[in-house]
Amino acid sequence: MTALGLSSCGGGSIDEATEANEEQAAQSGGECGDLNMAINPWVGFEASAYVVGELAKSELGCNVEYKNLKEDVAWQGFGTGDVDVVIEDWGHPDLEKKFFEGEGDGSAMDMGPNGNVGIIGWYVPPWLAEENPDILDWENLNDYASEFATSESGGKGQFLGADPSYVQFDEAIVSNLDLDFEVVFSGSEAASIEAFRKAEQNKEFLIGYFYEPQWFLSEVPLEKVALPEYTEGCQDDPAEVDCDYPETELKKIVGTDWAESGDTSVGLVENFEWTNDDQNTVAKYIAEDGMSQEDAAAKWIEENPDVWEPWLQS
Repeated sequence: MTALGLSSCGGGSIDEATEANEEQAAQSGGECGDLNMAINPWVGFEASAYVVGELAKSELGCNVEYKNLKEDVAWQGFGTGDVDVVIEDWGHPDLEKKFFEGEGDGSAMDMGPNGNVGIIGWYVPPWLAEENPDILDWENLNDYASEFATSESGGKGQFLGADPSYVQFDEAIVSNLDLDFEVVFSGSEAASIEAFRKAEQNKEFLIGYFYEPQWFLSEVPLEKVALPEYTEGCQDDPAEVDCDYPETELKKIVGTDWAESGDTSVGLVENFEWTNDDQNTVAKYIAEDGMSQEDAAAKWIEENPDVWEPWLQS
């Protein structure tokens, strides 16, 4: 592998930086231009995107730009060229119909799994599950509804949603299972984590939307509530959902024009696959250890060449 550290970041001249980029491009078997990485609003996504982006910079000489965008907005960027890569997609049939070839405009395409397995569910803090084990069965939730009530839940039990832009059917599940709960959104991953942390520390009743991969589960091992089993098709109509979330093979969505451009970064993204543990490690560096996304990615890259070197092979 080529040495890291382009002169454009270290105070050298523009000509020197350009020459270094050209040398790296030649060594990597082609040229790399601009690479526009979407950053969706959760730390695990940041971990995956920055590891790929920092490798594209250091190993291929790409000019990488990171763009903080909600999921649906990011997909709109494929057609305009503002976004090349969504590195972690949890399943958006609605967006696929709009942007994939066939029913859609063909501006986006599936580039395969990224190696992570996503698990969305309803969770409670460990102390609550230990003292009331029957609360882990959805059929008993109404017995505890009053304990979950807050000033925002209108006399019902509060169910804490996350960012409403995430893949979620919680309002439908609550309604279709006749649960005496009101969904109240935290607004962000960070807010949900803080709410669960506080609920565990203070032994407060809390139930909410959460997911893996997720570094926070190593700090507070939330317990998953069993909903009616997921069956094929039970989420086809968002208004009628009354089942659990499925395990999801997370995948990479990319711009069709970029994928066909011949840019050397295409191979890197196509080959990128890592584990939930890999992602959780980098996410923890960012969220708990306070490292910048770039530094967190660089630390993981330095310590795991055996994992990422195959991603650069054509």
